[in-house]
Amino acid sequence: MHIQAPALVSLPQVRHSFFTRQGGVSEGIYATLNGGIGSSDEPSRVQENRRRMTDALGVGPEALVSVYQVHSPDAVTVEGPWTGERPKADAMVTDVPGLALGITTADCGPVLFADPEARVIGAAHAGWRGAVTGVLESTLDAMERLGARREKIVAVLGPTISQKAYEVGPDFIERFAKEAPGQERFLAKAERPGHAMFDLPGFIGARLAAAGIGQFADLGLCTYSDDERFFSYRRTTHRREPDYGRLISAIALTP
Repeated sequence: MHIQAPALVSLPQVRHSFFTRQGGVSEGIYATLNGGIGSSDEPSRVQENRRRMTDALGVGPEALVSVYQVHSPDAVTVEGPWTGERPKADAMVTDVPGLALGITTADCGPVLFADPEARVIGAAHAGWRGAVTGVLESTLDAMERLGARREKIVAVLGPTISQKAYEVGPDFIERFAKEAPGQERFLAKAERPGHAMFDLPGFIGARLAAAGIGQFADLGLCTYSDDERFFSYRRTTHRREPDYGRLISAIALTP
């Protein structure tokens, strides 16, 4: 049902899970543990799936907090469950015990952060656009405002589309060169002329290293190539399916 990272398991008073698509109640293309509020899945099934996730994390059903993700560089500080609409952002941080910060992905990079000394955690949705525009750095900045120190922060990248499955076209290559100059090493030659294979996990790791992160780990899990365990937007697109399930990666501080 879920995968845990050794780098985070070892931290005191921190709980986390990179949930797979297994262990839920959804059916069809959403089978089975779809956590996507924004999907077209039956809402009651999504609610039950998310309840199972909070059980696994040891928090209450209302404590799994998520944002309305828009591929932005924005990080928000969470003090409690939302009382109205979810804010539009792509990262969250908190120092409040009992809250689970849940990021939704289906190929983009879910990054979970923790400073065990300061007892501050974070979670970021890092697709290529968010990574290029600074969502990872925004998360670190927001954690520091709560008392964390970036050299003490541990960050782990969960299931993400791998370079061998991430072909990009000329428009992407041109925009990436313009917005991330000097980072062409993350673009490998593709079989199709004018295309490239983009290394999103490598780019995320490089951004965090440049930002002065204390420790970074990549679980090395590809969403596209592992249909049994992970949802994938790109795989769904290639199959011409109408929608796709969403994976949840979450982290919480114990009371």
